[in-house]
Amino acid sequence: MSIKNWPEGEGPQEKLLNLGAQQLSDAELLAVILRSGSRNCDVLTLSRLLLSEFGGLNGLLSAPKRLICRQLGVGSVKYAQLQAAGELTRRISAENMQRGQALINPDLTRDYLMRQLANRSYEVFAILLLDSQHRVIQFVELFRGTIDSAAVYPREVVKLVLDKEAAAVIVCHNHPSGVAEPSEADRRITDRLKIALATIDVSLLDHMVVGDCEIVSFAERGWIN
Repeated sequence: MSIKNWPEGEGPQEKLLNLGAQQLSDAELLAVILRSGSRNCDVLTLSRLLLSEFGGLNGLLSAPKRLICRQLGVGSVKYAQLQAAGELTRRISAENMQRGQALINPDLTRDYLMRQLANRSYEVFAILLLDSQHRVIQFVELFRGTIDSAAVYPREVVKLVLDKEAAAVIVCHNHPSGVAEPSEADRRITDRLKIALATIDVSLLDHMVVGDCEIVSFAERGWIN
């Protein structure tokens, strides 16, 4: 059933217009985006099923097409709508972490990295380039790997840092398993990067490991001195 066919006053779209988007549940907001369900499943029921199947909004918006489209009533059009919604949230986060902004709020950094890297099915190693005042120059995804690992080359990191004239960096990567606890390999690559960056007098401020629900900071654990 389409939202437009709901009885007056009962549809999530009308609720949004009357009360504001903040008053809607995740399922109701998703129903507004999807607009229609299927023959046997109204759009709100479909939204609830999708959120349950993928464990919430993050899991749904980052799930691959083949998994989403096997759900009842979800085709390429609805998948495209979900992808657009997810990309908008990432771009809003990117605007908040815009060039020239000083990183004085750790929560903003965590929120940004979580939106960029959480719930990916493959490992991504990225770098946040900062100037001498710790203002953002650029966020760059450097390496993509399999679900198990990503090949990280310190020389490529150094090359990028020199090219962008960065004075300090925060490196980060995600764990596709969803568990943010760093591995011994994570600690070894951090040591290698710290040594490589020191040769060009650039500070490695932190290495942040992103899981599904949390971020582990090497700096907070005292692993970067």
